[in-house]
Amino acid sequence: MRKTRLSLMLAAGLGTLVVCQTPLVLAQAPDATTAQAGQDARFAQVAESLLMRALERSPEWSVRAGRYDNASLLTIPDAASRASDLAFAEAGLAELAAFDPAQLSASQRIDHTLLKNRFESTRWYLQTFRDWAWNPSRYNVAGTIALLLNTPYAAEDERLRTVMARLEHVPQYYAAAQANIADPTVEHVELAIVQSRGSLSVFGEELRQRIAASGLSADEQALFIARIDAARGAINGWTGWLEGEQKRLAAAGETRSFRIGEALYEPKFRYDVQSHYTAAELYQRAVDEKNRLHAQMDATTVELWPAYFPDSPMPDDRLERIGRMIDKLSARHVTRDEFFPEIKRQIPLLTDFVREHDLLDQDATRPLVVRETPEYMRGGGAGASISAPGPFNPTADTYYNVSPLDAYSDAEAESFLREYNHWVLQILNIHEAVPGHYTQLLHANKSPSLVKSLLGNGAMIEGWAVYSERMMLEAGWGGQAPEMWLMYGKWNLRVVTNAILDYAVHVLGMRQEQAMDLLRREAFQEETEAVNKWRRVRLSQVQLTSYFTGYAEILDLREQRKAELGDAFDLKAFHNGFLSYGNAPVPAIAELMAE
Repeated sequence: MRKTRLSLMLAAGLGTLVVCQTPLVLAQAPDATTAQAGQDARFAQVAESLLMRALERSPEWSVRAGRYDNASLLTIPDAASRASDLAFAEAGLAELAAFDPAQLSASQRIDHTLLKNRFESTRWYLQTFRDWAWNPSRYNVAGTIALLLNTPYAAEDERLRTVMARLEHVPQYYAAAQANIADPTVEHVELAIVQSRGSLSVFGEELRQRIAASGLSADEQALFIARIDAARGAINGWTGWLEGEQKRLAAAGETRSFRIGEALYEPKFRYDVQSHYTAAELYQRAVDEKNRLHAQMDATTVELWPAYFPDSPMPDDRLERIGRMIDKLSARHVTRDEFFPEIKRQIPLLTDFVREHDLLDQDATRPLVVRETPEYMRGGGAGASISAPGPFNPTADTYYNVSPLDAYSDAEAESFLREYNHWVLQILNIHEAVPGHYTQLLHANKSPSLVKSLLGNGAMIEGWAVYSERMMLEAGWGGQAPEMWLMYGKWNLRVVTNAILDYAVHVLGMRQEQAMDLLRREAFQEETEAVNKWRRVRLSQVQLTSYFTGYAEILDLREQRKAELGDAFDLKAFHNGFLSYGNAPVPAIAELMAE
C-alpha cells in the first residue's frame, strides 16, 4: 500500500507445536486442556498480529476503529496498493493455515473463521469483483477527515495537524481514482458526483475558521490553507471528470449493467453475510415470510375495519383491504418541521422503557447525538443511519444521522412522512437507536475479542436492529395496539422485500415496474420510499439481504434457546449474552452460546 510508513507495533512469530506421544506411558501424555490452551495462546498471538498489521496498512480503517497513530497517512488507491493488499491477504491465509481450527477453542475457532473470511474476501474483491474499476463512489476522502475533525481524541491543534498531513496527497489520491475507473455504471457515477460535491462541505469556511482560531503557527496555517485549496481543486477536478463520464455514458447507449448476476452474487453473499443460508435459500425464505405476514396483517385489518371504515364494506382482495387500512392510518404523522425534533424526543423514552422492563444492559455514560446527516454521506438512499466509534475509542460520540427533508417538494415530503408515520417513526428509532444499532454497537465495543468487534458482520448488526423492533413490541412498547402491530407488519415487510428485491433484481433480472409493484402494492410503501429503494438496490448488492438474514437467524436462535432451557430461559441474559460476542456472524454466536 503506497503511503509513508510509521514503524509499528507487534511482530508476532508463528510458534511450532511439537507433541510427543508415548502410548505405553499414559501418564506422560499431555493434558488435552493444557494442549488446547497452548494452541489457543499461540493462535491469539498470531490473530492479534494479523489484525494490528491490517490496521497499520489501512489508516482509514484504523480511524473508524478509534485508533489514530497512523491517521496522518492517506492510502493512495493505485495498482501498487492493490498488489500490496493482495500479497498481505495471501500471507495472512498462509499464517492461518498453520492452525487446525478443530484444535482451537470455540471462541478462537470463530476468530480463525472471521480472519480467513476477511482475507479470502479481500482476494475475491480485488481479483474477481473488481468494483475498484467500475464504482467511482468508492473514492471519497471526506469521511475519514470529518471523523478526525469531529472526534475529540486529542487536542484541537494535534488533530488539525493530522488533517493537514492527510491533505497533502489528496490530488494524488484522485488521480489514482481516475486512473482506476474503466467501464463504470451510470448509477455509481451519479452517486459519486452527488457525494463528491457534498464532500466539499468538509473543507469549507468552518474549517478555515477553526484553523484561524487554532494555535498553529502562521506558516502552518498558510500551508494548511494551501492544501485545502489543492484538495478542493482535486475534488472539483474529479467531479468534473465524472460529469464528463456521465455525458459519455449517456451518449453511448449500451453501458455496464448495475446488475451483478448470479455468478458474482452468490460468492458476495457468502463473504459479506456469512450465513448458513445460500442466497437462493434466503430468497425463498423471504418469499414465504412475505406470504405469512400478509395473512397476519389481513387478520389485524379485519379486526380494525369496523372502527375505521364503519360504513364501507371490506374489499374482497386482501392486499387491497390491508392497503386501504394502512393508507388510512398513515395520515397520522408529524409535520415536516416536527420530524427531527420528534426523533430526538423519543430516544430517552425508549431508553427508559428498556430499563424499566429489564430487557438488556445499557450504558448511561455513552449518550447518543442526533444530528442531520453530513452532506458527504447523503445520496445513497438511506434516510437514517448510525455512525458509531470503534473499539479503540469507545467513549467517542455515537451519531444518529437523520437526513433533512429540505430537498423534498411538499408532495414528496408528505409521501415521506406518511411512510414514517406515527407508528413507523417509533419503530425506526428502535431500529437505529435503542435498543437497536446504537445499543448493540456499545456492547460490541466491550467485547474481549477485537477480531469479533472489528471484523463486523453486517447481517448480525442489521439483524439485531430488526430483531429489537419485534422484541420491543412483544415487551409492550406501543401498548399492544393492533394499529402498532399492523404498522410493524408493514415495516417488517420492508425487511422481507429488501431480501426479495435485491436477489430478484441482481440475479433474476427484475425490472423497475416489477420492483415498484412489489414495493408499492405488496409491501404498501409510499412512492418516495419505493423510489429511494429502487435507487438503493441499483447502487448496492447483497447488503439489502443482511437485515432479513440476521433477523431470521437471531429469532431462530432465541426460540431454540427457549426450547432448550424451558423455564430457565431468561430474556435479558439471552440478550446480554448474545451481544457480548461483538459483531460475529449469528451462526458463530449460536455456536459460542451453545458451548
